[in-house]
Amino acid sequence: MGALRLLLQHWRLFGGVILVHTVLTIVFVQGFSATGNLDSTKAAMEETASGTLDQLLNNVVLFTYLAGSSNSTTSDVAGAYQLFLGVITSLALIWALRQLYADKQIRIRDAFYRGMYPLIPFLAVLGVVVLQLVPVVVGGFLYSLVSSATVGLSGIEVTLWALVFGLTVLMSLYMLCSSLFALYIVCLPDMAPLQALRSARELVRYRRWEIIRKLLFLPLALLVCGAAVTIPAIFISTALAGILFFVFNMIGLAVIHSYMYRLYRELL
Repeated sequence: MGALRLLLQHWRLFGGVILVHTVLTIVFVQGFSATGNLDSTKAAMEETASGTLDQLLNNVVLFTYLAGSSNSTTSDVAGAYQLFLGVITSLALIWALRQLYADKQIRIRDAFYRGMYPLIPFLAVLGVVVLQLVPVVVGGFLYSLVSSATVGLSGIEVTLWALVFGLTVLMSLYMLCSSLFALYIVCLPDMAPLQALRSARELVRYRRWEIIRKLLFLPLALLVCGAAVTIPAIFISTALAGILFFVFNMIGLAVIHSYMYRLYRELL
């Protein structure tokens, strides 16, 4: 709650940063195209719906479809813009959070002007984070192959492959629970990427599983809140649901960094 309280207390600052990010995303990335073919999908599903419960379940399915397509882009160039804008806005948010926790008064433009100096070290640590996702990506790919070719495989074999996938998830989480905090440490003045990674490992020493529990809470909470906002809107209009989900995604970036930065400070 403390992370949300800080955002609400300084809603003009964070609202301005997210507004800049939102406008640039609409212009350069995808606009509201994340809704994809939601209208036609909803129409097809309504043909088989026989009651309110069926409609509710269909809307849950539509929400998962919307969530799955939210990061899709129309081209590789748009994807590159999306990554670039995410990094720039993240740096602005991290700098703003650090200044606010130090009781300093700042402006929106300060976050973008003065928060960009650790761009290269931040990207270096981000590259390490991406590499640490390789085990779960490979595990998921192998499990999807097994799941799509269940003919000739026993239930025990499928279960074993599911366990392998679970182990790759734990492996990535174990590594990420320190490297994610290195993204915040590397933004400190005169901080090198390797030094930030070492400091992050010391920060989480003997506390990794407790931290993993707190890290898993964040996406689960965001998913529940996103569903609570979007699913009722789907009953009214898919266009409205798409816009609300898009706005929720933009605000979610600030919530993620506020939560992570507060957790980082609690570990100090």
